[in-house]
Amino acid sequence: MTVNTLFPTDYQLHLFHEGSLFQSHQLFGAHILKDATRVYTRFCVWAPNAKQVRLAGDFNSWNGEGYELQKVNDEGVWIIVINQNLEGSLYKYEILSQTGETLLKADPFAFYSELRPNTASIVYSLQDYEWQDYQWIHRREKTNFLSEPAVIYEVHVGSWRKKANGDFLTYKELASELIPYVIEHGFTHIELLPLVEHPLDASWGYQGTGYYSVTSRYGTPNDFKYFVDQCHQNGLGVILDWVPGHFCKDAHGLYQFDGTHLYSYRTENDRENHVWGTANFDLGKGEVQSFLISNAFFWMDYYHIDGFRMDAVANIIYWPNSSENVENPFGIEFLKKLNKEVHEYAPNFLMIGEDSTDFSNVTAPVHYGGLGFDYKWNMGWMNDVLEYAETPPFNRSNVHSKITFSFLYAYSEKFMLPFSHDEVVHGKKSLLDKMPGDYWEKFAQLRLLLGYMFAHPGKKLLFMGFELGQFAEWKDKEQLDWNLMEYDMHRNLNTYVKELSKIYKRSKPLYELDHLWEGFEWIDVNNSKQSIFSFIRKGKNEDEFLVVISNFTGVSYQDYKVGVPKLGEYREILNSDYVEYGGTGHINKKVIVAADEPFHGRPYSVNITIPPFGFLILRPVKKRKERKGNGKEKVRSNAVGRRERKQA
Repeated sequence: MTVNTLFPTDYQLHLFHEGSLFQSHQLFGAHILKDATRVYTRFCVWAPNAKQVRLAGDFNSWNGEGYELQKVNDEGVWIIVINQNLEGSLYKYEILSQTGETLLKADPFAFYSELRPNTASIVYSLQDYEWQDYQWIHRREKTNFLSEPAVIYEVHVGSWRKKANGDFLTYKELASELIPYVIEHGFTHIELLPLVEHPLDASWGYQGTGYYSVTSRYGTPNDFKYFVDQCHQNGLGVILDWVPGHFCKDAHGLYQFDGTHLYSYRTENDRENHVWGTANFDLGKGEVQSFLISNAFFWMDYYHIDGFRMDAVANIIYWPNSSENVENPFGIEFLKKLNKEVHEYAPNFLMIGEDSTDFSNVTAPVHYGGLGFDYKWNMGWMNDVLEYAETPPFNRSNVHSKITFSFLYAYSEKFMLPFSHDEVVHGKKSLLDKMPGDYWEKFAQLRLLLGYMFAHPGKKLLFMGFELGQFAEWKDKEQLDWNLMEYDMHRNLNTYVKELSKIYKRSKPLYELDHLWEGFEWIDVNNSKQSIFSFIRKGKNEDEFLVVISNFTGVSYQDYKVGVPKLGEYREILNSDYVEYGGTGHINKKVIVAADEPFHGRPYSVNITIPPFGFLILRPVKKRKERKGNGKEKVRSNAVGRRERKQA
């Protein structure tokens, strides 16, 4: 870096103000720069309405006199270059507003921040970590996520597990404890609640102040890089919750940064987010677009993140504080621009929208008129299936459509099925406790619910703790109830979750055609009287399919007839009623032979045992080819081959 490049070019500044400088973090913030003989620290900030900007830190006793920043353009970009390496120094900007007030602000582009409750920014270089995840990055670039299995484990870092003294685990400790646990349970990705710097633990990271600063609660930026690196080396993707719609109003943050509503809308009705007590980003402002889109690029480049789950998309699509859904053209155009630029920069970076509305074409490409997301959370499915599951079994026939309705729109978008933290907090109960009935019935129905979720089209996301069978809802100040693993039913549920994930990942029909009608076919959608649903999941290979049966009542059945598409033998590859899962043992041990008897509109049928609150998957027995001496092939089933070997 030479002295000539210490200051931005006019073109860089033009792009920033236009909303097209997507590497803004390379200009703004604090940067250690070198030439042949010296080391400099450059500070750059945008504060167009400030009368004066000064730099204050522990290197000048927090006295900004003599550390005035130079205003380099009329649009309000300020810069100072210190002929010193200030790595590790604490700093803030002293901003003199137009009204004469002096504001002490953290750097919006700071790469590191003090541990709360302190709020200073820290000069930190992100250049000195040596990544070892090249194989993962190479594989990710060539992988089509649409046709791959995805089971995402959603984690709140501060409450997954804690040390014996109650302290948080560090990023490095999480790498050694969380990663093996997630792998053992068969998950493909870890999704982390927001890790941008935030002042209040209880906000869970959704009200941020430092969008470029990974929170110091759990360690340093390099520590977090190590965590992501270890995830990738162990075959796990990392997704971050990201909040580009609104930000917190703490005095040291973005709110009224230069004494005016710089990052937020000018009008109070558009600016104030009364539900969360935050301020909405002005998404029509070019500098805000540069700030946010650069932030997406930043997490990709510096932390190798694999995707974002974007929070509160509805708050961006529609204007807040209106009795009706009034579309916000600035928000809609921002989402299109964001997704377009992200996918041009990194085509396989995942953009997942948490949109609770029926806004159309959320996952359609921008060039086809869509918003450009890769996936949308299926909030309708989540609400319907939980309402159905919470209904007493003897009344479920009255809400039959809660299960069937999702298939009317299942392929209108590319969906992800979420049982997230939002469903197990604020009095909503844990997944286990939502289930009606006695102790055994609750566990049986949770196994059924999870099985149904894994068989339903769409990628899967589940919040931590479900696999333990927590009775208590999520307590963000405490760790998960790990002591539950001392009890049989909880261990049994945990075993079931591991097996369910394993079968899902091994079964192409359960994920290859998630987004296409060709991957799904009802067998019996109308059995509301018995509350039994049966369908077929299909893979790209027409010979690969699974028969799925879900019994949402506590009644068991012997010789229950189900229509199937092909003659031959079937095996039960999963039954939620296995004793080792906590069930009663109503299973189909033997090979199931299809009869040449039409049923359910299918040419053939099988008779099976269906347990109470049972979830079953049947797979046709594949035939193997055995070569004879003359070079011709004789096709025999595995079962026939075993019988012949036994007789021999």
